[in-house]
Amino acid sequence: MTPQGAQGRRPDGAAFVIAAGLVALGALLVWEGGRIPNKQGYAGVGPGDVPWLVGWVLVALGLGTAWQGWRNPGPPRPKQQAVPLLWLLGGMGVMVATIHWIGFVLGAAILFTCAAAAFGERRFPRAILSGLALGLFIYLVFDVLLQLNLPAGPIEMLIFGR
Repeated sequence: MTPQGAQGRRPDGAAFVIAAGLVALGALLVWEGGRIPNKQGYAGVGPGDVPWLVGWVLVALGLGTAWQGWRNPGPPRPKQQAVPLLWLLGGMGVMVATIHWIGFVLGAAILFTCAAAAFGERRFPRAILSGLALGLFIYLVFDVLLQLNLPAGPIEMLIFGR
């Protein structure tokens, strides 16, 4: 095995960046999970156990990603395109900035439409209607059925009277 990887190419730098992020997030979860007072119930599982377990799994995945990045650099990646990323970031920014005024359903429709545009969809009326339907369904499940409060806007007030 050479430092150039299994195929004679350089190790995969993107894999090392992803691995570092996974290990850092995992270490943070392990550390924070250890700080939660662990009042175990009758099953012996407490509130700090799940973040601790997820953290160690993320650390293991990060180490595995680094190992694979060293051994199998993978094929060359295509050039990144900025426009789809800007559609996604713009949709998320608009949703976060306006969700308390326009409500969850309209915010989800905006985010869905921007995500669809990022993936190449140019039939915006179809994307908007799909986003509205999906947002309404998610609102129904989470706010009405599970009673987890989501921001209500004009559509939610019209349909559910909240």
